[in-house]
Amino acid sequence: MDQQELIAQLKAFAGQRQIGVPETTLAALISRSSFRIVEKGSILASIGDPAATAGLVLSGMARSYYIDSDGNDITRGFAPAGVMCMDEGFFGYPERICMWETLEESTVMLCETAEIRKLLREDTAFKDVWITLLESALHYKIYRENGFLVENATERYLHFRKQYPALCRSVPQKHIATYLGIAPESLSRIRRAMREEADT
Repeated sequence: MDQQELIAQLKAFAGQRQIGVPETTLAALISRSSFRIVEKGSILASIGDPAATAGLVLSGMARSYYIDSDGNDITRGFAPAGVMCMDEGFFGYPERICMWETLEESTVMLCETAEIRKLLREDTAFKDVWITLLESALHYKIYRENGFLVENATERYLHFRKQYPALCRSVPQKHIATYLGIAPESLSRIRRAMREEADT
């Protein structure tokens, strides 16, 4: 993929969030990046790894997850195309706090967090974009916390399905279950009850 194709793809991702980004800013970002095609089921990063590099999923899907004291993995979030992955370094973490894996063959755009910070100091337009992305991340965090505090499992699943319909079709149900804070068996019961209600 040449630079113009990458710029067009990044502009499309930004457009999905109603963000306008100058092509010069995108070109500067691309020039500081490397690109990697990763097989499905590969570990992109592990807990404790240095958090000096961040990524943007250009195609495919990544998942972040924690590992509890019993060795179970608990989904923290999903990164489909157009979403950042391995981004702990942007939030002040020197090391990875979760695992990152690919759920599909994925193309990832990688950049050193120090280079991004340098670009933020140099490019006012990119700083404005960055503020918008941080606001979006905070909005997502509040949405997640609200779900766990005031919604039951069925309500959390309904909101997830409404907000991320594509993920419901492409992500294994066991990962969605742990993302929602429930057992896979509980999610199966919720989905079965919803199907039965729709049939009546």
